[in-house]
This record gives sequence, structure tokens and C-alpha cells, in this order.
Amino acid sequence: MKVFVYHTPELVPADQTPDCAIAVDVLRATTTIATAIASGAEAVQAFRDLDELMRVSESWPLEKRLRAGERGGSKVTGCDLGNSPLDCTPQIVEGCRLFISTTNGTRALQCIQNAPIVLTAAMVNRRSVVDYLIRTQPETVWIVGSGWEGSFSLEDTACAGAIAHSLLTETGEKPTDLIGNDEAVGAIALFQQWERDLLGLFHLASHGQRLLRLGCYEDLSYCARLDTLDVLPFQKEPGVLVKF
Repeated sequence: MKVFVYHTPELVPADQTPDCAIAVDVLRATTTIATAIASGAEAVQAFRDLDELMRVSESWPLEKRLRAGERGGSKVTGCDLGNSPLDCTPQIVEGCRLFISTTNGTRALQCIQNAPIVLTAAMVNRRSVVDYLIRTQPETVWIVGSGWEGSFSLEDTACAGAIAHSLLTETGEKPTDLIGNDEAVGAIALFQQWERDLLGLFHLASHGQRLLRLGCYEDLSYCARLDTLDVLPFQKEPGVLVKF
């Protein structure tokens, strides 16, 4: 297994396809996706474009659909939900399909959707992702951070590092055999530095500060919890994620 980390969708090689691609948007899309599926959502369908989300979801039964839209950290007018994982309780999402479009996370999913295996990862479901990779041993793994409008983000890189660090420690592989690029080395170092204070890191991160200004204190606390959900969102068709 060779693990590559890319900080944003824009940095993903356009002429290559990995055996397994993992989208990461810790604050908050992939945390929300994992939480929704863990809470019993039938599926989460991701869209880059809000108009397309509205058009496609219109054909879904009203009582079985939820529209989640977020731009700039805030809920989109006309949607049922924003992008808070705290809203994805079993009482709200169980049995429904969540149609979601966010500022960054759904862009990352779209750029890797043609890989043969597509997963989503966050701090909350890191353990499930690592267990899957160790069990299946894909030859090449891309961990793609969502960033913020094309820029590097601390929280996504730390999550990529959390995955790569666990793979290193649990497989016994030599770093030179497992690590595919310099970004993966940096991601591991970042995670090791902040492993005991992920919430502190999220408060330092520019997007974390943006969410704090919007009053999303509990969201950050929830997103910073490591290995709390035993769920693996798995793409069954382009843009549609289900429980593996």
C-alpha cells in the first residue's frame, strides 16, 4: 500500500486514478456524512451544484428526502438542514436520503468519484477507515482534503495524518514503503503534534475560526472527537454514499 495526501481537490493528479480515494472535509461535510449514515440515513447524495441538488431531489418522495445546503458556513435558504452533524439525529434522518451540497467537501468528492473505491473520512470515523484499508490493502490510496476554496486547511491535513499514522503503526510498514509523497509526511507530523488537543488545533484553523464566529462551538467539539463512530461511508455510485 502506498498512501498519498493531497491538500485540496485542485492538487489531485488529473491523469491518474488510485485504487482507493478518500475525501476528507472534517469541518464539516464528511463528519456530517458519517453522522447521517450512522444515524440511519438511507444514503447521502452529494452535489457540487445547488441547482442540480434541487432538480434531482425533486423526484424523491417528500417524506424520504432531506436537502442540506451550506455556503460560507451558513445554511442555504430553502434547504432543510445546513452542514451541521449535530442536526443528523436518528429522529431527523433515519430512512431518508440526505441530498447535500457544501462549499468544499462535495467538490473533493466529485474530483475522485471515478476511482474504483471511494470513501469519506473524518476524525469521528478514522478507525473504520483504517480498518478497511488494512483489511483490503489497496495498492494506491489518495487522501484528498477539501481545504477552503482551494487553500490548505489544518483540520483536513491532520485527519489525513491520523489515518496515515495509524497505518504506519499498525501495519509495521517502513515509512519509505507506505508514504507516497511529502504531504503525507507533513500530515503525520501535524497529527502527532496535535493528537492530544485536536479541538485546540481546530480553534486555530482559519475555517474553525470562521465557524466559531457563526456560533458553531459544539460543532467543532463534535468534529474533533476521534474514533467515535463505527461507520464507513462508501460510494455505491458516483456521488451516492451508503454504509459499507
